[in-house]
Amino acid sequence: MTISDTLKQWSDFMRAGNLSGGTVKLRISHIRRCLLDLDIEVQDVTEDDLIGWLSGHEWSASTRRSARSSLRSFWSWAARRGLCDDVAADLPRTAVPRSLPRPAEDTVILASLRGAETRVQMMIELMAYGGLRRCEVATVRGTEIEGEWLRVKGKGGHVRMVPLPGHLARQIRAYGDNWVFRGAIDGHLSPRRVGELVGAALPEGITGHQLRHRYATTVYRSSRDIVAVQSLLGHAKLDTTMVYTRVDQDSTRTAATGAWNLAA
Repeated sequence: MTISDTLKQWSDFMRAGNLSGGTVKLRISHIRRCLLDLDIEVQDVTEDDLIGWLSGHEWSASTRRSARSSLRSFWSWAARRGLCDDVAADLPRTAVPRSLPRPAEDTVILASLRGAETRVQMMIELMAYGGLRRCEVATVRGTEIEGEWLRVKGKGGHVRMVPLPGHLARQIRAYGDNWVFRGAIDGHLSPRRVGELVGAALPEGITGHQLRHRYATTVYRSSRDIVAVQSLLGHAKLDTTMVYTRVDQDSTRTAATGAWNLAA
């Protein structure tokens, strides 16, 4: 069996488990790159080979953790099928330091909206006003609008309802059963292309993901309800939501003053 045949079977296995198309493609790309770099057959790869490959790239911690997850998933599956030993089971964990939220400023978003074409304006608004990921923006349909709420299918196939401003909901509804952002990937734009278009409209150094940080930060600031922010962002874990949400200094100081008085 060729590596292409093996990866096709693994791809089918992941899709049967309802992993998203984006996750499947990312994991396949990790394994292809690993085997290409190592230039070794699957059954001949050792744990030391995989550790060397993971440590030999100038990656961010989150990228290294993602690659490690792909290696563990693939070699576990391949071992169960009798193709090789599970040499990835004990790969060292990847520590990912918690980063600070980086919300885009409102003035930056407004300036970008004024200079963007209509479809890119809608992409920016979906990220800034709805907190959508670029993969979620790419697959928006008109029929997913219910009133002024958008049904969003997120990571792992989980569905959430996100309220939108009336004007944006009406724009999306007008597309009916069609993709809002049409393209060559199953009829709609790829997440990568959405990111490129939004990135081109934003100033240098500002990314589409910072619009999602802005959404999380402003929702929390107005509600003080971190669980509501978690639900709206579609996060499985609350600690992930905290990475997106900047707490202003006044709120932090007010909270801290509670510790400044000692009871007699």
